Amino acid sequence: MEPGKKTDDRGEALLRQVRRLPPEQIEKESFSILSRGLAGRTFLPEEEPVIRRVIHTTADFEYADTLCFSPQAVSKALSALAQGTPIVTDTRMAQAGINKKALESLGGRTYCFMSDADVARRAAREGVTRASVSMEKAAELGSDAIFAVGNAPTALIRLYELIREGRLHPRLIIGVPVGFVNVEVSKELICTLSGVPYIVARGRKGGSNVAAAICNALLYQLVRGGK
Repeated sequence: MEPGKKTDDRGEALLRQVRRLPPEQIEKESFSILSRGLAGRTFLPEEEPVIRRVIHTTADFEYADTLCFSPQAVSKALSALAQGTPIVTDTRMAQAGINKKALESLGGRTYCFMSDADVARRAAREGVTRASVSMEKAAELGSDAIFAVGNAPTALIRLYELIREGRLHPRLIIGVPVGFVNVEVSKELICTLSGVPYIVARGRKGGSNVAAAICNALLYQLVRGGK
């Protein structure tokens, strides 16, 4: 047998399984598969688009059980976005994943302070994370905001402290950091807040892509009928 022949044959067999679909059909088919996976499950109508968008982004059906919403979180978030409320993220990745055209059409914009030089200097001086300091910088914006945290539990912890200190009044907290250290407790802290709308992914799973997916699911309910 020629070198690489067996591998090539397997590759050709796999290639024949590839479905050649136009781009618009790929998303349609993905949501069709998603719907079959959720067959028999019911969700609150305003929460379902968020849950479906996160599962579509991650291919992880566990989010149907782990995504938690405070009462009227989605309706309050939609009202905030419709008023041009900005979104603060804890990573450039989450910021990049948010549909800027949709957000800007509502008069909003995104902020991420993680790579700012003053944030880095202060974090090094105080021996804390840049994520923690970036939340403090967000408190200086002079306006309420939506916070989308997909990476750093220290950002959520500092948010909790700033809210308790009366220095921040978020319109919504999206708490979906991923990892092991302080991740679960940071999310539970947010769930104890009274009067602050939140969408939290309980457990260890999450990520910047999840944070962006939630933002987009909310935006799309306002600018393109939830799709």
